[in-house]
Amino acid sequence: MALNAFSPASFSSSYLWPSFFFLILLPLVLTVLHDIALWRRMPPGPPPLPFIGNKHQLPKSQPWLQFTEWAKVYGPIFTLWIGRRPTVVISDPRLAAELLEKRSNKYSSRPRMVAMGELLWDNASILVQPYGKAWSARRKLLHQALTPKALQLYKPVQEAEAARLCAQLLTAPADFEKLIERFTASVVFCVAYGHRIDSLHADVIRQRFEFMQYSASLNVPGRYLVETFPALKYVPDWLAPWKADIKAHGAREAAANMALVDVVRQDMRRASPAHPVPNSLCKMLLELRAKDPDASSSSSSSLLSDRDFSFLPASLFGAGSDTTASTLCTALLALVTHPHVLAAAHAELDAVVGPDRLPTFADEPGLPYMRALVKEVLRWRPVAVLGGTPHATTAADDVVVDHDIYPPYPSSSSSSSSDGDGDSDGDKPSGRRTTQTYHIPAHTTVLANSWAINLHPDYYPHPHLFEPLRFHPDPARRPASLTPLLPHPSNSSPTSPGHSSFGWGRRICPGAGLAANGVFVALARLLWAFDVAGVEGAVYDPMAYTDGFNIRPRRFACVLRPRSGGRAEVVTREAEGGAMAVLGGFGAFGEGGGMGTGMGGAEGEKGEGGKA
Repeated sequence: MALNAFSPASFSSSYLWPSFFFLILLPLVLTVLHDIALWRRMPPGPPPLPFIGNKHQLPKSQPWLQFTEWAKVYGPIFTLWIGRRPTVVISDPRLAAELLEKRSNKYSSRPRMVAMGELLWDNASILVQPYGKAWSARRKLLHQALTPKALQLYKPVQEAEAARLCAQLLTAPADFEKLIERFTASVVFCVAYGHRIDSLHADVIRQRFEFMQYSASLNVPGRYLVETFPALKYVPDWLAPWKADIKAHGAREAAANMALVDVVRQDMRRASPAHPVPNSLCKMLLELRAKDPDASSSSSSSLLSDRDFSFLPASLFGAGSDTTASTLCTALLALVTHPHVLAAAHAELDAVVGPDRLPTFADEPGLPYMRALVKEVLRWRPVAVLGGTPHATTAADDVVVDHDIYPPYPSSSSSSSSDGDGDSDGDKPSGRRTTQTYHIPAHTTVLANSWAINLHPDYYPHPHLFEPLRFHPDPARRPASLTPLLPHPSNSSPTSPGHSSFGWGRRICPGAGLAANGVFVALARLLWAFDVAGVEGAVYDPMAYTDGFNIRPRRFACVLRPRSGGRAEVVTREAEGGAMAVLGGFGAFGEGGGMGTGMGGAEGEKGEGGKA
C-alpha cells in the first residue's frame, strides 16, 4: 500500500497538472507585469484592463469628443491602449509641434495597417507607407507637382471651376452639397490627370467614391482580428474569405488606377502643337519616367513599380476632393449660424471687387477678411478631426512635459472664457509635478487630436464662436476678447496658416496649398454672387457632424439666393465663356466612362443640377 502512494498515476495527478498551469500562467503574469511597468512610464491615461486595454471605454461615435474630455483629466498628452498596443494622443498645439515637427525624424512613420495598407493596397499608397526610402520617393514626386510655382498654374482651373459651381447653384441651389463635390472632384482630376468632371454620375467618380468608402471601412478599429494578430494575413485565401474579398477590391482599385494612367499616356501620344496635353501630375510623372526609364536608377520615379506609380495621382482624390468639399459645407453651415460674418464678407467683396465681375486670385491681397474667413473655416471644424492618418514612432523617445509650458486642458466651465484654472473633476491625478518625463516606445501610434487642438481655449478664446476677425492681419480689427493666452506655433505671422488642420511635420498634407486656394476662390465667388441663409423655422446644430476620420456636417438645408439679377448674369456669362476657355482643353470624363469633348459634347452636356 505504501508503494501505491507513489505510483506514476498518482505522481502525474499531483505534480503535472500544477506544473502545466504554472507554465501557462507564468507567461501571462510576466506579460502583465511588463505591461504595467511600461504603462507607468508612458503618459497617463484612463486605466487599462490587462490584454483588453481601453477598448471597452472607447466611444462608438465621435471619439474626438471623449478624447478632449480625457485631455482635461490627464493633460496635454495621454495614452490609450488598444489591447496591448499603446496610442499616444496629443491635445496641445505646441506639444504637437515639438514632437511631430521638431522631432519628426522619430515621429513620421505609420502604424502597421494590415487590412487596408497591406492586403488592400500592398503598401502602394503613400497614405499608409511607413517612413523610409520608398515613402521619400513618393513624397518627392508629389512635391514636384504641388510646389508654389505649380500652384500658380492650377489657379485658372480653380477660378473656372468655381465659376461653374456658382452657375450650377443658380439652377439647383438645394443640391449645393453634390455640386460642391463635383467642383472639388473636377479640380483634383484636372490637377491629377488633366481631365475635368462635368457630372458626379461619371463612372470614374462613382468608382473613386466606392474605393474611398471601402478603404475607410477597413480602417475601423477592432473590425478585423488581423490587426491584432497580423499572422492571420498568411492564412490561405480559401480559408479566409474576408481576406480574398479585400484583395479583390484592391485588385479592382489598382486596375482602375492603371487605366487612368493609360488615358494620360494616350493623350500624350495624340498630342500636337495645336492640341497640347494640359499639365498634370500624371503627365509630369510619365515625362520623368520617359527621361529615365532605367528601373535600376536611383531617381524617384524609377524606384516605383507601375502599380505603385499609378497610386500617386490617384492619392490626390482621397486627400484633396472629399476634404475640400467637407470644408466648404462647413463654411455654409458657419455662415448660416453666424450671419454677421456673411455681412462682413459681402461688404469687403463689394468694396474691392464691385458688382460687375467675379473675384479672382489677383484680388486676394486686398481681401484680408476673406483670407481670415478661410483660416477660421479650417480651424473651427477640422475635417481630419483626429489629425488625419495616425503617425507612428520609429524609435523610442523620452518626452519632458513642463506643465507651466503645456498647461492642463481647460475644463468645460472655463472653456468659453479661457480664464478658469483648468480643473475638471475629481478624476484628475492629484499632486501632479510641474515637470514630468514620459517614455514613448518605438512603434507607438501617435494621434494629434485636431478637435482639441483647434478648439483649445488658451489658443483660441471662445473656440466655438465662428469669428474670422481672430485671424485678421490688422491688430486693430481683432477684438480684445479673442486675444489668445498662449501663442500658437502656426500663427506667428499674417501669412501663417493659423491652424494645424493640414497635419504636422513630414506627414503634413502635400496638397495643403491647393486645398486652401480652392476654398478661398470658391467662397469668394460664391459669397460675391449669393446671399446665404437658413431655412425659416429650421434648427441648426453646429455640432452635428458625421463620424469617421474625416468629418463633415450632417445634411442640412440652406437658402442660396442670387444677390441681384446682374450678378447672376455675370456668373452665367463667366461660366459659359471665360471658364470654358480655360477648361476646354481638359477633356471631360463622361457618364459612360468615355471622354467628352467639352461642354457641348455628347458626354459633357449635362452637369449636376442640369447645367454643366
